[in-house]
This record gives sequence, C-alpha cells and structure tokens, in this order.
Amino acid sequence: MAQFNSTTLDDTALTELRADFSGRVLQPGDPDYAQARTLFNAMVDLRPRVIAQCATVDDVVRAVRFGRDHGLEIAVRGGGHSVAGSSLTDGGIVVDLRMMNEVVVDPEQRTARVSGGATMSHLDRAAQPYGLATTGGRVSTTGVCGLVLGGGSGWLERKFGLACDNLLEAELVTADGSLVRASADENPELFWALHGGGGNFGVATSLTLRLHDLSTVTASLLFWDPESGPEVVRAYRDFMVGAPDDVGGAVIYLTAPPEDFMPQRLVGRLACAALLIHAGGDHEKAMRDLRPMRELGHVAELTAEMAYADLQSMLDDPPGHRNYWSAEYLGALPGAAVDRFCAGAERMLVPSPSQYLLSAQGGAVARSLADYPVPWRRASWVVHPFGLWENPDDDERVIQWTHSTRADMRPWALGAVYLNFIGDEGEQRTVAGFGPDNYRRLARVKAQYDPDNVFHRNHNVRPA
Repeated sequence: MAQFNSTTLDDTALTELRADFSGRVLQPGDPDYAQARTLFNAMVDLRPRVIAQCATVDDVVRAVRFGRDHGLEIAVRGGGHSVAGSSLTDGGIVVDLRMMNEVVVDPEQRTARVSGGATMSHLDRAAQPYGLATTGGRVSTTGVCGLVLGGGSGWLERKFGLACDNLLEAELVTADGSLVRASADENPELFWALHGGGGNFGVATSLTLRLHDLSTVTASLLFWDPESGPEVVRAYRDFMVGAPDDVGGAVIYLTAPPEDFMPQRLVGRLACAALLIHAGGDHEKAMRDLRPMRELGHVAELTAEMAYADLQSMLDDPPGHRNYWSAEYLGALPGAAVDRFCAGAERMLVPSPSQYLLSAQGGAVARSLADYPVPWRRASWVVHPFGLWENPDDDERVIQWTHSTRADMRPWALGAVYLNFIGDEGEQRTVAGFGPDNYRRLARVKAQYDPDNVFHRNHNVRPA
C-alpha cells in the first residue's frame, strides 16, 4: 500500500492547486474550514490538511493527483454519513463532492443521472414532478453515490430492489486520475464491483439510475407501550411473511416524541412503534393491506398519504449527535429471537434519538438472481441498533448496547452484513459483508484500478 502522511505543504503548492480549480480549496484557518469538516457523526473530529471542494470532474482529477503527488491520504466526501468518519482524514486531503449535486432526469427513459455529491433529497425532488422514484436510503440527507456503491438499502427495496440493482452506468476518477466509465457493456467487471463494493475503486463523479413509477406513498406510524413490544414484533413478523412487495418499513423501539398525537404518559419514555410504508400509490388499498398491523390496539398514530420525497425528508435524523451503529442480518426470526430483540430495547439510552429497528427484507431484494457482492440480500430480517446521543459521558453505554444487541441476535445471523450500516468492525467483518468469494473477486478488480490502495478510507478491499 502507498505510504501517506501529513506532509507540510508550502504556499506554492496550494496556490498551484487553486489556480485552475473551479471550486474552493480550504485549509486550517480559513473561515469555512470548520464547517466543511463537520460530519453527521459528531464523534468524528479529524483535521484534514486540505479540503478540495470540487465543482467539476476536472477538479476531482486535480484533487486526486494533488493528493498522490504530495503523499497525502485521500478521503472522499459525498453525504458525509459514514458512521466511521470515512469522509474525513487527519492531515490528508478530502475530495469534497458536495458542490457537484446536479440531478438530470430523463422521464421518457425513466433514468436519472446523479452527480457525485447529490443527496437523496436532490434525487427525490428532481424525480418527484415526473411521478418517478427509485430505492434510496431512509433519510434525505444520505449521499446517493455512497448509498448505491455500498449496495443501497431503503424503504422501497421490497418493491424496486436494492439501490445498486437500479445502477445502469457509473463514471469514476480512478487512483491515477483517469476518468473511467462502467456499465454492463463497458468495463463490466468494474461495473459488477460497483454493485456493493463501495468506494474502493475510485471517486464516483456520476451514476445513472433506473427510475420507477411512484407518485405517492401511504405512511402509517403506530405506537404502543413498550410492554406490548413482543406481541407487536410477533404480529409484524407474521404480517410481513405474507405482505405484498408494496409494503416496507420496520418495527422500531424509540423515545416517544413530544407530539400532539402522543399520550403524555409516553412522551420521553421508551415506546414500541411500527413504521409501515405502502408504495402502491392507492391509499384505500394501502389501508386494506396495512389493516392487520393497524388492528393491534395502538395508542397513538400518524397516518397520511404523501409524496415519497416528503416522506424521506420527514425522517431525517437530527444533525450534530454522537453516532454508533451496527447490524445483524438474520435467516430466521423464531420466538426466542423476538424475545431477545425486545429485551435489547430495555438497555437503550432513553431519552435519546437512538432507534432500535427490525425490518423485513424479501420481495424484489430476495428474488434478484444477480451475483453482486451483496450476499446479505438473502437474509429475511435485519436488526439495526442505531445509537444517537449527545453527552460524551454516555459513549460507553451506547457502544456497549450496540455490541450486546448484536451478540443477542448472533445465533440467527447469517454473517453477511450491509456495510453501510456499520462502522469499522475489523477486516473479518468486512470480508463477511462482501462474502469471501466476492471479496477475492473484488480484490482482483481493486488491483487493476487501485493497485496502491489509495482509496482505503472505507470498508477496504486490499488489492490482490
């Protein structure tokens, strides 16, 4: 692997970088530097030597070559949602794509060309006027490219497949500063690797995605007292086994919010909730399909038909919190697994914005015969402890809770895991996320496009 360090840069080098740079080049001491290095996870406090806020593909090429020429570790920033802080580097250079956020929708071909720094909000809002959408993350602030390259799980996956299943073409700046395109017909092995292999192969400057007809969704958020959790989770398990592909969502333990529809006795306390999202476009049919869960005697509810883009932005996580997440993908959910899942909620930090999710896969995710490096698509259930909190004094408690809930579910876990859902949990966990055979194949692709492992601020694949 290439050796990187925090080489002292003289003013001449930075002046030369800025000379032909369309965006902005920031360094410590510049007025916007502090804001530019702030990530979604407030636990990450890294100080890059240079932040190259790219406005064009040429800027990306220059930034990558500058980093290599000066021995600087390179990090790539899109949405900045990596819980491990992969979007930053200490003493290196950040290739910041946020100025490159254009989305061009072709309503006749039902495709969207998404620039490297676009978030799900940019994509959702651009597609909405045409009655189109595709599988995105579960909030609007997630970067599209990082989501898709990691595989891409979201509320619409049971209907439209994973985000990467909808990838038609990619444009990357590789480690030597070359611009490469990948599709089913052009560089097909690289194209395969981009379906879940993450940011290991270059800086994605644009992706072309398949869109689907979708104008509105019906969302139903139901709340119960925590004591009802085991009954609710069992009902959700049985409901989702026979649910149509239109239905997505999750059962979620969380702190009950101070909303008008919430009983005052629950506000600020642990509650069990079900978020049910119906993407069929017919509100009356949605209410019929969701009836089994809606007849469980919930104590609070918020149900509405809305634009998909509005749903996504309603669920945005609060910025500025400390974050620690993980996940286990399960092959089965027997009664013992339900009981252990629910018991894990009792150890959550409450009150806090933390969430503890159980969601069903299946549908279009499981039916796909594609051999992409996302073996977790075969799992039936996902358990996702999602820790968010404010006080550093609670760090150890939340991290321990995350690890303990994973351990609770391990008897039913497949081992494969969606790597976008976890932080740095070691090389073995990364290999398991891709699958051992896929990892070896990815390593061969890595050796072709990034033999020096320049792009290693990620769930890293080492070059073969």
